[in-house]
Amino acid sequence: MPYFRKMNWIVLTEEQQLEDIKEKSRQQPVVIFKHSTRCSISSMAKGRLEREKQADNVLFYYLDLIRYRAISNKVAMDFSVPHESPQILLIKNGECTYEESHNGISMQDIMEQVNAA
Repeated sequence: MPYFRKMNWIVLTEEQQLEDIKEKSRQQPVVIFKHSTRCSISSMAKGRLEREKQADNVLFYYLDLIRYRAISNKVAMDFSVPHESPQILLIKNGECTYEESHNGISMQDIMEQVNAA
């Protein structure tokens, strides 16, 4: 099995970061991973992401939605997506262009969406 560097998560802990994410997404794709530290499916999804090669052109944010429930709710509201856990959101040009949850989360699918026109 090839060795890949560890995921370079940016921890999402403040609501202001959502505005930063929207701005950054105008320059490069941003992924938000909403993780429940109490859920085994969420832990499996996180592990699957961390075992894959992380794209250099994508920023990956990690949100502990148990600890930061208010931010999780704001993510759902700001990006007009239903709350799920675990969940990934791909943000491009300030908007969520793709979201997936539970066992549907895969780095391959994320990268296909990143590279889609």
